[in-house]
Amino acid sequence: MHGVLVVDKPSGPTSHDVVARARRLYGTREVGHAGTLDPMASGVLVLMFGQACKLSAYLTALAKRYRAEVSFGSSTDSLDATGQVTERRELGPGWLDPDALEGALSAERARELQVPPAVSAVQVGGERAYRAARRGQSLSLPARPVRVAELTLHGASDERLSLELEVSKGYYVRALARDLGDALGVPAHLSALRRLASGAFTLADAVAWPRDTVAPLMPTATAARRALPCATLTGEGVARARTGRALDASHFTEVPAGEAVTAWMSEAGELVALGSETAPGEYRVLRGFQA
Repeated sequence: MHGVLVVDKPSGPTSHDVVARARRLYGTREVGHAGTLDPMASGVLVLMFGQACKLSAYLTALAKRYRAEVSFGSSTDSLDATGQVTERRELGPGWLDPDALEGALSAERARELQVPPAVSAVQVGGERAYRAARRGQSLSLPARPVRVAELTLHGASDERLSLELEVSKGYYVRALARDLGDALGVPAHLSALRRLASGAFTLADAVAWPRDTVAPLMPTATAARRALPCATLTGEGVARARTGRALDASHFTEVPAGEAVTAWMSEAGELVALGSETAPGEYRVLRGFQA
């Protein structure tokens, strides 16, 4: 059983809970997900089955699009609505200055480094940060590179903001709530989050979850085409790629355009391998796929 299933995760279960249920429903252990959604969050979660798990690194690296709500007046240890309140403050009517808000949003659009939440799966000294946080231990988490491709304000009041954003892998929307609150000088937390898309995988592709009946899987080749640039192999190219041998430009009907990783397809549309260019006109197999 091989392929991809896009599910619309409800608020409540962890991403691992969804994977565990999918394993039982489909009767296979070979299931993984491409990008954790916090329990509070809902929306697009991409599941990979069998051979499609070889796409994990590339599907996980895709940009993510979210709709988010940030609430003012209280902050929590987890930076979202599931955590323990760490500060509460009454905010008077009209406290939110539009110019200050636009300045905070502009700074976030330009953000290149972000400090992850203390309650996160980031590893520090070989330990997950959330485990140390549960013991009450305060960790200094290093800032990590991130990119904000888009950040749009859809609504603002003294109580909350409604936002839509597209961000890189590793970006924490919970940290956005913290940083906006800090910039505005008030406690804040993430009160709602919905993932609208993971790369080209959107809610339009998603099936309702949880479910009691299996849904058809998206073929692995289709998922690869959505996630990666593609090139088509000749018959000889297919034979060489299947056995992990080096290839040159003559083994493609269309030469890969120089991207770091390319999905190599047969002329029949089968996914044969993922590969990369090692030198001008020379290519190697990174991951092979069974016929």
